[in-house]
Amino acid sequence: MELSSIRTDYSLKTLNINGLKESPMEQFAVWMDEALLAQVTEPNAMNLCTVGKDLKPSSRIVLLKGMDVGFIFYTNYNSKKGHQLIENPQASLTFFWPELQRQVRIEGLVEKVNTELSDQYFHSRPLGSQIGAWASPQSQTIPNREFLEEKEAEAKIRFEKEELKRPDHWGGYRLQPDLVEFWQGRSSRLHDRIVYEKMDNQWTKKMLAP
Repeated sequence: MELSSIRTDYSLKTLNINGLKESPMEQFAVWMDEALLAQVTEPNAMNLCTVGKDLKPSSRIVLLKGMDVGFIFYTNYNSKKGHQLIENPQASLTFFWPELQRQVRIEGLVEKVNTELSDQYFHSRPLGSQIGAWASPQSQTIPNREFLEEKEAEAKIRFEKEELKRPDHWGGYRLQPDLVEFWQGRSSRLHDRIVYEKMDNQWTKKMLAP
């Protein structure tokens, strides 16, 4: 099959600006609930795009682990994304839920969450994931898989003898949005696009052409 011939005509739902919540966080919560109800595969998976001082964008999938005034995720602070967020704290997120023919695009400023929240989430993770946070020098070059397995084995032995705490190099980030776009697929590529923008600490809504 030619890639150029792959087409899906979206006709599942519509999106009306007058029916949306006043806050994009409230509207996102509604859509997330619907994604969970529809049993969307990995509904909390999101593409995180960061740009460092070299101005080269870098993307990867991370998992949404909480919501308050922003979108919370956890990672190694020494990873590539961690270094890029130090150099430039502006980032974007994208959710894609094909089962609902929906996409959400988010832009905003990223900051670290407080240590209490990072500690709380770290200790809620499976033991293997906690060990992995100590064992993996994320984004660094390693010689082979055996190196990683040796580090994991060393960490297991270490934490049989001492308390397993959250490593200082691992924790949470919160992206506080200043732009959120809700996209609903429609027939003939005439999709519905509603964008929220924050101006003077107030959210405004407007419709965009597809």
